[in-house]
Amino acid sequence: MLKRAMFRCGQLCSRVFAVEFDLRTEPLYFTLSSNPQVLHHAHQQLFADDKKLFSLHVHSDNRIEKAQTHAEIKHKLSLTLPRDCDVFEAYSFIPDVKNSVVKGFFIRDKSTTTLAEDVLKTLQESKSVCVFSYKREGQYYWQEMLTTCNQVEESVRQYITPAAAAEHHPSTLNIRNSDVFYCMHEAYEVLQECTDIIPESKEVLKLVDEQLETSRGDGFPVIVIEGLDATGKTTLTEALRESLNATLLKSPPQCLASFRQRFDSEPPLIRRAFYALGNYITAAHIGKESLRAPVIVDRYWHSTAAYAIATAVGGRVENLPKPGSELYQWPEDLLKPNLVLLLTVSPEERLRRLRDRGQDKTVEEAELEINQLFRLK
Repeated sequence: MLKRAMFRCGQLCSRVFAVEFDLRTEPLYFTLSSNPQVLHHAHQQLFADDKKLFSLHVHSDNRIEKAQTHAEIKHKLSLTLPRDCDVFEAYSFIPDVKNSVVKGFFIRDKSTTTLAEDVLKTLQESKSVCVFSYKREGQYYWQEMLTTCNQVEESVRQYITPAAAAEHHPSTLNIRNSDVFYCMHEAYEVLQECTDIIPESKEVLKLVDEQLETSRGDGFPVIVIEGLDATGKTTLTEALRESLNATLLKSPPQCLASFRQRFDSEPPLIRRAFYALGNYITAAHIGKESLRAPVIVDRYWHSTAAYAIATAVGGRVENLPKPGSELYQWPEDLLKPNLVLLLTVSPEERLRRLRDRGQDKTVEEAELEINQLFRLK
């Protein structure tokens, strides 16, 4: 099976594992070795003596299946695991190798039942999921593959070995054209791969095909107004429209409004591709309208990228890509504005305005209200 081949001894030893054990600090990194190693203090806290420990990793050659399986497992774990189970985001990756990250979860079970193990064995039946358990031998810990028939994969025993922190948070290795898209073709391909399981994808792609022309000549200025919800974008954009006799556009465009609820329920890969294509439709509208008058745009690629990166990168603010990273570069095939204004307001005032509106919120907006760290990122 694919997962058996992927997690053979040699490949496991070439990979680094990371667990978001404490959001205030760096992830805990470890590798696997045939030689026993004494764990550092932080690792000893994670691999505690009185707990049953497991990790699972979701992998597949089909990126749509991989994304959906990860989302489904995350939801299932939140519903079925006992309350005294800790679930941490986990990654397996090859340092500095783009798109090498295999996402998963590290589970610390403090209960006296076997419910958590039973749930994981059920998940193990999926060809896209590989589950490991961790055992102690004296002062050392080692990893074995968990199977549905209480058997252990025949391999050399692999011991947990502390590893140095990665230079960049591992999740950043998979962001390019997965969480943030840097050309229309990459986002377009994702929705093409979804047409059999998400019929609405065909309708969205048809709209994109109708708006392929995104270039513009020496037209009027294009001004983008950015900011979180309730920072005053609507007030400012309307005032600018009136004072400049400008055309006002919004991103995502109105033609995609009926599809947003459907794609908001999908995993990040699919959801981000949908919103990326919305920017290209907006760009086509900008190109046409800027030949006649100034154009004011309420949100654009900046919002799409900011929400995606803040969601994709786990843990603390310091885990974000450093200034100058290629992940902040503007897509080469997307129309650029002449000016971008970012509006800010205090968190307290923003919450007050949102409460007064009583409007439905996206997943990200709901998270912004309750998660100060996510809002800061």
